[in-house]
Amino acid sequence: MLSNQEGPHSQLDKTVCKHRDSVFAKPYAEHSQQAFDAAQLWISQRPKRALIFDACCGVGQSSRLIATAHPNCNVVAVDKSQHRLQRGHETLPENLLLLRADLNDFYRLAHEAHWQLFKHLVLYPNPWPKAAHLGRRWHGAPVFPHMLALGGQLEVRSNWLLYLQEFQLALQHYQKRYAIESNVQSLQVEQPLTPFEAKYDRSGQQLWQLTAMIMPR
Repeated sequence: MLSNQEGPHSQLDKTVCKHRDSVFAKPYAEHSQQAFDAAQLWISQRPKRALIFDACCGVGQSSRLIATAHPNCNVVAVDKSQHRLQRGHETLPENLLLLRADLNDFYRLAHEAHWQLFKHLVLYPNPWPKAAHLGRRWHGAPVFPHMLALGGQLEVRSNWLLYLQEFQLALQHYQKRYAIESNVQSLQVEQPLTPFEAKYDRSGQQLWQLTAMIMPR
């Protein structure tokens, strides 16, 4: 990963705390609201099931694998690109819902609706490796508090260790709100969950994962 950062961003703590202590009031996009309403209806028709959320799901390969591995859970997967979502043409597992939405909206709507997740996956997000782009990384974005409010078992994977180290540092600023246990470790791939994971693994890159349990205090 090419970056002009050699360590955690110098403005990381300041940025994370600013978003933690402020309100993200950007209006919701209409298509995001419609997608969330569809998710709410779908979940209401499938009650008493734990909820798994696959964010930035791309073509939905990870979503299908996760839904198949957890047949007793509801799996909601969201990506911003309809083109990517339409690339997977096989029949979906009956416990999977794929949606197009802006996650900056969807996370806030889920928080407002008091979603509590069993699992929350963010697999190979765009790392935005330039220092000037800290605010585009999930942990540096204003929506970060809403992501964490969904709780559960969070897993973030990346081929850039520094991204996950920053994410873990950002979690520390929420210890008064949540009981958080986190760990960053190397990842050995047996069955790739995403096309990016397969690509990085084939090229010999070291892959990393952050896992965190987030529980309300």
